[in-house]
Amino acid sequence: MPRLSTLTAALTAVTLTVLPALLPAVAQADPARYAPTMLILDASGSMERPDQGGTMMDSAKRAVRTFVASAPAESSVGLTTYGTGTSNSEADKAAGCRDVQVLRQPTTLDKPALTTAVDGIHARGWTPMGTALRQAADALPDSGPRSIVLVSDGDDTCSPPDPCEVAKELKHQGLDLIVHSIGFAVDDKARAQLTCMAQATGGTYSDAADGAALERILPRVSTAALRDYQATGTPITGTGSIGTAPVAKPGQYLDTLGQREKRYYAVDVPEGATAYFTGIVSFPRGRSTSTTEDMNALDLRLFGRESVECGIRERELETRSSDGATLTIAKAFDGAAKPLFESDKCTGAGRYTFELTWDLVSQGSSDRLPVEILVGIEPGVTDPGPAASTTKTAFAEPTSPAQPVSGSGSFTTAATLPGGGSYTDTVQSGEYVFYRVRLEWGQGLAYRVRFAETGGANRIAASNVTTTLYSPLGTEIGSDTNAYTGRSGAELRLASVPVRYANRDSYDVRAQSVAGWYYLAVKVGIPTGADALPPTPVQLDVTVAGAAEPGPTYIGASAQQAAEQPVAVSGPATIARPWAWYVLIGAGVALVAGIGIAILVVGRRRG
Repeated sequence: MPRLSTLTAALTAVTLTVLPALLPAVAQADPARYAPTMLILDASGSMERPDQGGTMMDSAKRAVRTFVASAPAESSVGLTTYGTGTSNSEADKAAGCRDVQVLRQPTTLDKPALTTAVDGIHARGWTPMGTALRQAADALPDSGPRSIVLVSDGDDTCSPPDPCEVAKELKHQGLDLIVHSIGFAVDDKARAQLTCMAQATGGTYSDAADGAALERILPRVSTAALRDYQATGTPITGTGSIGTAPVAKPGQYLDTLGQREKRYYAVDVPEGATAYFTGIVSFPRGRSTSTTEDMNALDLRLFGRESVECGIRERELETRSSDGATLTIAKAFDGAAKPLFESDKCTGAGRYTFELTWDLVSQGSSDRLPVEILVGIEPGVTDPGPAASTTKTAFAEPTSPAQPVSGSGSFTTAATLPGGGSYTDTVQSGEYVFYRVRLEWGQGLAYRVRFAETGGANRIAASNVTTTLYSPLGTEIGSDTNAYTGRSGAELRLASVPVRYANRDSYDVRAQSVAGWYYLAVKVGIPTGADALPPTPVQLDVTVAGAAEPGPTYIGASAQQAAEQPVAVSGPATIARPWAWYVLIGAGVALVAGIGIAILVVGRRRG
């Protein structure tokens, strides 16, 4: 996933760690790692058409059974169907267009009950797709991330309501609902309708030409839906002009961002403080026809008093968006720590405004996507602590047996790794899976990801596998990538330096300058030459090295005093400190301030 960072030059005095005691509690994600998911299965009369080994309905049932067998025990999966209660004759149309049944509520997965419900479906009636979509959504929780996976062999025969309009309506009601659709041997009209439904909610559309393809695709799409990226935060609405921008206090927020739309957010920065701002967007999974059509970019600019542009800009480019990529953009600003000059509207305390734009849009993208906004304010330090380190942590082979873990689809619900050791998981094609490791001051990590041999999908199927290491702010520290077919294994490695406050003064390691949660993302891309690879076993071998050191001394309190402050959060004690809290106690982006200074372009290549 190549990225391009545009940073302003003139790296002067940079102070980027935030005192926890001075920050409020922030929004916390639902601790569940799986989004409640509803399967909608078409049981209209046309599903009785012949297919390999029986009918299309027989193939659909086999595909659902395959998914159920591999679904995580902790997941919540329901089942809705339509077309089972009437014939598809004109005489039965009125009743058939109301014929929607929720066979299983989306509660904790009961594999035998769900399999029995699937086996009892008989295809015969009409296709009230829009009505089924609405009822399936009603059965899901009222808030939080949730998914619908719909399988149909044709278009809606009962409109109104039009299923695409229903999808748009549902998306407007809740940002976190995503619809994934699968066309089972469909024509162009049905394909367009199913694609519209998915794109309206930020989901994916997949073609299954026959039963064999459906048996490969449905488990992959359904499992990926369970681990969709979960955007979280306090609702905020950025405006289209600087003068009307909402004022964001330190915390985590959730908004939406439209194609090429400018959104403005204001931050009040006290004298002597440093402010930072992060935007995070996750792109829906899909299949891209070319790299040039699969690019997205975020642009971030800063404005000072009287709407003066401060010449501070960041730009991030993602070229593998359809793999479900997560794109982060961050900027720190220390203008308020400089003497106030009335002629310079970008120094001194005051209200500053950040402009966020989705300015490069890939082909077929949704009109709008959720965006997480993170805002932090930090005081200065009187003692930065030990000197910077540029020596990467050495990897050591684990000596303990591997432990199974279940990674999550986003930063906020990342699976916690309790330190060094060996961990195993299974990743589907098109999944980005997140884990987190705690690093104290003076500690660093090194890790290896091994992708097992699975036999592959076919002799020409090839995928891109990637691992990325992120700072507590979500800033990318590094990545490693390789080609993967499943016919042989693959291995990736990354390492950090010891975490020290002074690292921010060194360009190569400045993102590793705050203690907190560091994030490991693992991806198996959507392959060329096949609908999906088999589920891929992965093993993460992690080394956490170095003794804990004293951290920096902040103005008004020591790092130890700050660390002892209680953190007020909601939810179970197992998630004592949410990701966004650590975002708010550190930034890994070097500050660049001033007006009219040169622009430095730095390229980072991934996969």
